[in-house]
Amino acid sequence: MKPRHERLQRHSEPMGAGILHARSFSEISVNIAVIPARGGSKRITRKNIKEFAGKPMIGYAIAAAVESKLFDHVIVSTDDEEIAAISASLGADVPFLRPKNLADDHTATVPVIKHAIEACADIGCQAELVCCIYPCVPLIAVEDLNAAAQKLKASRADYCFPVARFETAPQRAIKIGADRCRPAYPEFQQVRTQDLEPLYYDAGQFYFGRAQSWLSGKALHSNACPIVIPAWRAIDIDTSEDWERTQALYASMSNHS
Repeated sequence: MKPRHERLQRHSEPMGAGILHARSFSEISVNIAVIPARGGSKRITRKNIKEFAGKPMIGYAIAAAVESKLFDHVIVSTDDEEIAAISASLGADVPFLRPKNLADDHTATVPVIKHAIEACADIGCQAELVCCIYPCVPLIAVEDLNAAAQKLKASRADYCFPVARFETAPQRAIKIGADRCRPAYPEFQQVRTQDLEPLYYDAGQFYFGRAQSWLSGKALHSNACPIVIPAWRAIDIDTSEDWERTQALYASMSNHS
């Protein structure tokens, strides 16, 4: 593989401070990581670039992607010039700005990655494998990216992503009514917990997929094979409480490493 600076030449354009444009991006059958990081996070303001343990949150996703050595380009898809500039300073490529209609509260993941693949193709980069890595994943493990890549390549699945096992049985869930509670799944009420089927949830860290699967809009969960990771690393950071809990866990891990 060519050195990274030879594979991509980039320069700043007057279209906006920190926005990078790829002058030369001509490669065929490359693997790319796409980190979708819009600017309009609501519950935690500027979450994607907020400082976490000494560096912008998005830096952990960028660093893991680079360290894995799986990708020819690590690309940040954003509508925000500040996020673009910070991402570039951390080693990511930002060859385009995402359109606003793909950066609102209701935009799903697949259309964003599809746009990134098409935008890269427009400047000469034809992707083969594409990994969507979410920007708020300080507990992401490089070995998980490698495991997912290997499993995807060995399978006929369209995607591979990490899952974690529910620590308590979802079949035992309870609904709360006006004056009493009732089992959400009464058919399992008399089944012993140890006899219930183990269930898993999406860890919310990344999706490794084939470019054609992203482009055709195939659903993620129903067309994927999983890798299983520990539940303690599958933290979804949506609230300030999630942020503080993850910071405490990260600090504890750093102190014992």
